[in-house]
Amino acid sequence: MKREGGPWLGWGLLILALLLLVLSESGTLAPLQGLLGYIVAPVERTVSRVVRAVGSLTRSTRDVQTLQEQLMELQRSYDALVEENFRLREYQGENEQLRQLLNFQRENPTYNVVGADVLARGCLRFPCGEVVGKDVNPYLRYLVINVGARDGIAVGMPVVTGGAAMIGRIARTSPNLSYVQLINDPASRVVAMLQQSRITGVLEGSEQGDLVMVDILPDEHVAPGETVVTSSIGGLLPRGLVLGQVESVSYVESELFQRANVRPALDFEKVEVVLVITEFPQPDLSELETQ
Repeated sequence: MKREGGPWLGWGLLILALLLLVLSESGTLAPLQGLLGYIVAPVERTVSRVVRAVGSLTRSTRDVQTLQEQLMELQRSYDALVEENFRLREYQGENEQLRQLLNFQRENPTYNVVGADVLARGCLRFPCGEVVGKDVNPYLRYLVINVGARDGIAVGMPVVTGGAAMIGRIARTSPNLSYVQLINDPASRVVAMLQQSRITGVLEGSEQGDLVMVDILPDEHVAPGETVVTSSIGGLLPRGLVLGQVESVSYVESELFQRANVRPALDFEKVEVVLVITEFPQPDLSELETQ
């Protein structure tokens, strides 16, 4: 079945196209083209802006994702650097303490020493409790170190840390552990002397954790700032271990002796490694015996 008007429609469209071409070439359609451009231009601009906005949004989304990934990577790098810096500072602190202990050994080659780590601390601040676990603890201020009788440690041995500073003496041992009674324990008494003036006395601890040098003769001149060290009187301790520094001196006429308040040579809470002096040269008393 033939379509009605098929050939005529084709010829009509062809004639219309030729007519429009002729009119366009002659400029007759220019006003109409301008009108159509005026109508279509805003729509074209709007569509163009939308397309650009969508493209920009897509790029911005990708940029934000990239930036977030970069920030996360930077945060991970920062955290790693902080952790590494912390470890380096920790190693530096440990190395400094070990270096000081090594220097002590080099400066005192006649001493036999055993190195140890601090495992626990007991009541370094006032007020103090007296119960540790189920055992009544007679030492209000002490450290627990990881060497004991099997390592040759015995009661009474002096314990030092960096700078030749004495922190206490061995008060109790087990096969693998030892308790160090600190010099600021109220039951601690150490024969001491002033390094410059050579004035002697006894350094005592207190319940508050303070250090006081007692039994100083009233006619002795004690100057604040003098260094307090151990005395070898009695042969219980090597001479010259640093105990602290005189802060102030008090004397009451009704009392027989002067008292000096002493600042400890170190912060006991920061002690991590120590040396136990297991043997040291004793003073030669043979000349006194022959006189």
